[in-house]
Amino acid sequence: MTTQTYTGGCHCGNVRYEVDLDLSEGGGRCNCSICRKSRNWSQSVKPDAFRLLSGAEATTDYSRNGMTHWPFCSTCGVRSYGHGDIEEVGGKFVSVSLACLDVDNEALAAAPIKYFNGRDNDWWHEPSEAEKKFL
Repeated sequence: MTTQTYTGGCHCGNVRYEVDLDLSEGGGRCNCSICRKSRNWSQSVKPDAFRLLSGAEATTDYSRNGMTHWPFCSTCGVRSYGHGDIEEVGGKFVSVSLACLDVDNEALAAAPIKYFNGRDNDWWHEPSEAEKKFL
């Protein structure tokens, strides 16, 4: 495990953060309704591994169920991170969009992808191969 500190943020630069994570662990794609529609590819970390540097006032919070929040930049619309508390996945977390990290394409291409069935709260079983193509 090689945890490093990465920076990231939204497209226009209003939202900026630092996060400590291991990019070689890759990230997850989920089939819940919001992740599928946004083609989210993220890695979740514990809240103490995430530091919002700027932009809290520049975000609009979206939450469908009150358990998970997806702040997005009110200027450019990019959702670069989310946060929540879901017991099935280990409690409190911050989910960082890997595509929003300040890393080169090769680093992202080397990161593996895990698939999760969040739609059915069946987190430990992957969706079908056909469904993965849309995530």
